[in-house]
Amino acid sequence: MPRITSVQVTDVRFPTSLTQDGSDAMNKDGDYSAAYVVLHTDDEELRGYGFTFTIGRGNDLCVAAAQQRGIPLVGRDVDELCADLGAIYRELQSDSQLRWLGPDKGVIHLALAAVMNAVWDLAARRAGLPLWRLLSEMSPEELVAAADLRYLSDVFSPEQAIALLAGREGGRKQRVDEIAATGYPCYTTSAGWLGYSDAKLRRLCEEAVAAGYHHVKLKVGANLDDDIRRCGIAREVLGPDGKLMIDANQVWDVPQAIDWVLALAEFEPLWIEEPTSPDDILGHAAIRKAVAPIGVATGEHGMNRVLFKQLMQAEAIDYCQLDAARLGSINEILAVYLLAAWYDVPVCPHAGGVGLCELVQHLAIFDYVAVAATLEGRVTEYVDHLHEHFVDPCVVRDGAYVLPTAAGYSAEMHGDSVDTYTYPTGRYWAARFAAEPAS
Repeated sequence: MPRITSVQVTDVRFPTSLTQDGSDAMNKDGDYSAAYVVLHTDDEELRGYGFTFTIGRGNDLCVAAAQQRGIPLVGRDVDELCADLGAIYRELQSDSQLRWLGPDKGVIHLALAAVMNAVWDLAARRAGLPLWRLLSEMSPEELVAAADLRYLSDVFSPEQAIALLAGREGGRKQRVDEIAATGYPCYTTSAGWLGYSDAKLRRLCEEAVAAGYHHVKLKVGANLDDDIRRCGIAREVLGPDGKLMIDANQVWDVPQAIDWVLALAEFEPLWIEEPTSPDDILGHAAIRKAVAPIGVATGEHGMNRVLFKQLMQAEAIDYCQLDAARLGSINEILAVYLLAAWYDVPVCPHAGGVGLCELVQHLAIFDYVAVAATLEGRVTEYVDHLHEHFVDPCVVRDGAYVLPTAAGYSAEMHGDSVDTYTYPTGRYWAARFAAEPAS
């Protein structure tokens, strides 16, 4: 039986700040980065790959934390781990000394996501299935056993969660066939980064419409006059029937958010994303009440399932935007999907980062097949950056994710990409630093 022989964690950084890809009102110069985990086993054909996402400085902290998180996996039997993916999550998550550094938040939680993403990838590869199918073929009882439902019993119990999933179990095969034919709908953020010129914004919006997108998202929040002009360009290109979303990336206080969004209401945005601090539940509720019918969306910085529980309890959001690399991997993501189904809140996962599109396609498809059982109000983010660095890159056609078929979580990077962009010793960074004048 295969055993895990080592846990390798690498600091991988891509220089996206040079082209302003990923730029927004809060994060102006990010270099999309990953604390990249590889679980090696004594079977050379079997490995697990995972990561968490950052935007540059501090990625080394996530690497160090993931190395700590991975220590208990060395020497473990792969079959035993895969037989109870809830148990290994709970073991790693409950390390009291590491947990003190969170708990369930910050660098230590990002590290848990990276390591457990690799464990789930390993499990899917061992089963010979793409992760979405592995999850979709699990019974309601197995899914709930894997989910982290701690601190959620005041809103629903494991028994209620099982009943919810069981009620949607019968139509799974039909929904798989449907999504295989249509793909999972997505929106593009690639047109609307804040650092882009008006001409580039217009051109990219036109290209998005021509490519079959019905939803386009723009970054806002740095300058109101600029936002009015840019939203006008996007609305002109999209026409009255296209969906425009706007994203402030947490830059406003609550009153400012309300005033700013109302000033952009003439462009009929579907939602305002991250209008204020991601932790301000009551602030989101106040904004939602004031700007309706414009929806409120948040979640990419949602640190754990408890925050999402309270956002839904307080009726503070219209769209839940969980992040595959910030929550504690599939175990906690399952809990948030169950919460969202319980409260009837559409989940539209965040994917604005390296590799996130590769991950969230699996999550969105699983949600449709086994949890939400509907596409109503649901659309998943897509950004057209850095997919060439992945062995099994996501494919988008006519504004929809194509069903992934390769085994695993689509998280494996090409070895040459890792070698080139390892920070600070990879070929790209070493050459760049050598060319820079001495300070």
